[in-house]
Amino acid sequence: MKVIYDSEVDVLRILLNDVEIEESDEEKPGVILDYDRNGNIVALEILDASKRIEDPRSIEYAMTA
Repeated sequence: MKVIYDSEVDVLRILLNDVEIEESDEEKPGVILDYDRNGNIVALEILDASKRIEDPRSIEYAMTA
């Protein structure tokens, strides 16, 4: 998994898988889901991230058993 924030365009991108994107849909205004050819979500983009997320430059990661 890779998380990228581009402050120039204010987009937060979360890559779940490194495969070719076949299709993209704007699920909700400003939230884009990217799918592979089998319909699996491979990435999501949050547009205007600084307005939707408290601090898009800061990431907290947690794992539970």
